[in-house]
Amino acid sequence: MRSGFGKALRLGVATGGIALVKTSRWGGAPADLLAEHALGPGALDHADSVRAALAAVLEGHAGWPLTIVLADDLVRLWQVAPPANTTRLADLEAAAALRFQRLYGEPAAGWTIQAGWDPVRPFLAAALPRALLGALGQGAALQRLNAVEIVPQFVAVLNRFAGALRAGAWFGVVHGGVLTLGAVEAGGQAVGAVRAAAVPDGADAAWLAAHVGREALRMNVAAPQRLQLWGSVPPAWLEAGACTRLGAAAPGGWSAAALLAASGSAA
Repeated sequence: MRSGFGKALRLGVATGGIALVKTSRWGGAPADLLAEHALGPGALDHADSVRAALAAVLEGHAGWPLTIVLADDLVRLWQVAPPANTTRLADLEAAAALRFQRLYGEPAAGWTIQAGWDPVRPFLAAALPRALLGALGQGAALQRLNAVEIVPQFVAVLNRFAGALRAGAWFGVVHGGVLTLGAVEAGGQAVGAVRAAAVPDGADAAWLAAHVGREALRMNVAAPQRLQLWGSVPPAWLEAGACTRLGAAAPGGWSAAALLAASGSAA
């Protein structure tokens, strides 16, 4: 049963496993790892497997509010340009679905689209697999937990640190050997284009500078004045002043699934 006002649970969901952590809104207390469960290949494609995995880690936590953080390779992130002179949410939703179909070559019927809907400026959209969302919601409900939010990792971290982004900076997440960069629109804090790339072993500050420069050229935008990164940021990048860290360093010894679960928490 739930105990402790201001505390909540966060579940990280990745193809290889899930993890559950407890977080606190106040006091700066670190997240507490409660449980982990490995997943076999293709497990997330089957509702029964998803529900069984949730039962393994959520049992005994009835009544807790639960945020579910999905690994970014389970979702799709893209930028949407709003139609000219639009004021209706339905028009923005249609534009996002059309852009999704053009980018990925399939209709958005099997996906749930979330976005920072904006009728004036390009905005970030995310598509989450509808079948997986249903299985996760059912699994949480069977354990009598209320899934208050299901969100991609990149968006979870961005929501947590949006107020800390500085002018001229790009935002990024380093997790599982992948750097996901969000180009912040000039003159504001809205993230538009998102690019993900594997980080080679031993990647130094020179590699980071070259990678960011290439991405800026591909997007036809100015290179950022600074990078603000969250996650498992290589120490060499920080020591060289190539970027600054958002939030505290990742807990030592935690698995990728556990770090995923804590993504975007106040701790």
